[in-house]
Amino acid sequence: MRTRTTAVAVLFLAAAATLTACEEDTTSSKPSTGNASATPSPETKPAQEQKDTTQGTSSIPAKPTGAKRQQLLDALAEAAPDVVRYEDKAIDAARNQCSAINNGANRINWMASQRFTYKDVTTTEAQGKAINEVLQTSGFCNV
Repeated sequence: MRTRTTAVAVLFLAAAATLTACEEDTTSSKPSTGNASATPSPETKPAQEQKDTTQGTSSIPAKPTGAKRQQLLDALAEAAPDVVRYEDKAIDAARNQCSAINNGANRINWMASQRFTYKDVTTTEAQGKAINEVLQTSGFCNV
């Protein structure tokens, strides 16, 4: 009985400490500084504005359509034939792999083998290396 009481007391104190540690949002009660032309800091910018400013710096290429999509699928099939069994998954995996390539990630061949392994498709690290070469030489990852 004593351990239950102690456990309940500890939980209560932890909950109370958590509640008192929460920061109250007082931005709406601050008086205006009168400087309406001041640029808000990144923390106070609306989420949409922040999204718009970072949109151009993505290292993931746009989703290919039409002939470009087919060219990518054909190139991937040459590197590892099974990865294109699920075309949409292969396209998404290729786009995400470009992010790793463009950002200089370590072990990109292993990452490709993991990204292109799904359902009943297993991709080896050697195939991952071939996929990376195709993505780089085709120019698909150039953003």
